Amino acid sequence: MKSIVSCDDRHVARKARGFTLIELLVVIALMALVVGLIPIAFERLHESSQYRDTVRQVLTDLRAARQQAQSQGVETRFDVDLRARTFGVEGGPPHSVPEPLTLRAVMAAEESTGNGRMAIRFLPRGGASGGSVDLIRPSGSGVRLRVDWFSGRVEQEAITP
Repeated sequence: MKSIVSCDDRHVARKARGFTLIELLVVIALMALVVGLIPIAFERLHESSQYRDTVRQVLTDLRAARQQAQSQGVETRFDVDLRARTFGVEGGPPHSVPEPLTLRAVMAAEESTGNGRMAIRFLPRGGASGGSVDLIRPSGSGVRLRVDWFSGRVEQEAITP
């Protein structure tokens, strides 16, 4: 018995053996592109994560200082040290601002010292000395956290470049 092999069978057999050089080069080029983009994407993700965490921590500390003043009936300070790049509720652990972010603050003259230390004082009846804390990304965008002097409420607004 003789087997008959048609032209189509030979074509299928040749295709099933492996990849062509062009296909391999395309895959290698795509892999190189992906490997080249991963560090850029990771850096942006890391910077974005640091930014969100820092904003959340400043907001939490400001609200905690306000709540502490009202619940305990004592003045409570939220401290900012521009030189050391730290912030926090007085008496609590200071938190640092990661390096790519810029920290700015505007506070009452009575609550500021000449060496870059500032504070927002929260009062037991709900008021505050007022002020704002800005966290700026390297791109120039960021957030301003404002403390209303009359009510002591903390509000957040976007800063655009």
